[in-house]
Amino acid sequence: MLKLHSVSKNYGKFSALENLSLHAEDGKITGILGPNGAGKTTALRILYGLLAADSGFAMIDDINVATDALLARQHIGLFPDKFADYERLTAREQIVFFAKLHGLRGRDLNQKVDSVINTLQMHDYAQRKSVGFSQGQRMKLTLAQALIHQPKNLILDEPTRGLDVMSTRLLRDHLRTLKDQGHCILFSSHVMQEVAALCDTVYLLAKGKIVAHGSPQDLCEQTGEANFEDAFVKLIGSDEGIAA
Repeated sequence: MLKLHSVSKNYGKFSALENLSLHAEDGKITGILGPNGAGKTTALRILYGLLAADSGFAMIDDINVATDALLARQHIGLFPDKFADYERLTAREQIVFFAKLHGLRGRDLNQKVDSVINTLQMHDYAQRKSVGFSQGQRMKLTLAQALIHQPKNLILDEPTRGLDVMSTRLLRDHLRTLKDQGHCILFSSHVMQEVAALCDTVYLLAKGKIVAHGSPQDLCEQTGEANFEDAFVKLIGSDEGIAA
């Protein structure tokens, strides 16, 4: 379970988030959808403890991120907005590095590394240095780093940015599998088709505020639109302001 409750964040006079609340449940995929600059990344960074909220709080399972950040991070896997790879190391060495950061050692470490390489079908390049990796291979490596400690919760920030069609489809399939296994998945995006295809619940964000939330079908019915993109435009208004 992932939760933000009445979270606000200001940078000087600029309000990045204003009284924002959302709840992502286990066994479901929850999306934060909004135009560039809407506050999506700020919300996620507060949730995983990289930024401190000015007011409100973030929870991971039953752990308050502000008061016990290290414990909270043990319960999440993070897929950042830029792929995290170290080109002088092999894919396996990088996964091992992240496993050790999470306290894995010995036989348990090796078993989990073998398992994630097998699950993500990385055998062909696990022993290769990541310099020259395709975007799809980098995506799998980043996902492996996020999943190596088998977290219940997964947070992704615009995960398909820069991916080709086949890599995007592969990532979506993995996310659906994790959902079916009971994981809580929260991701931000500005790609409406992606959100409509994956999400059980969507939070529409504009200028740091939640303007609507529900399933894609609920939001279409709420606006009287058959197409999710048209529903989004009606609810958001534009990337310059919130619909009245």
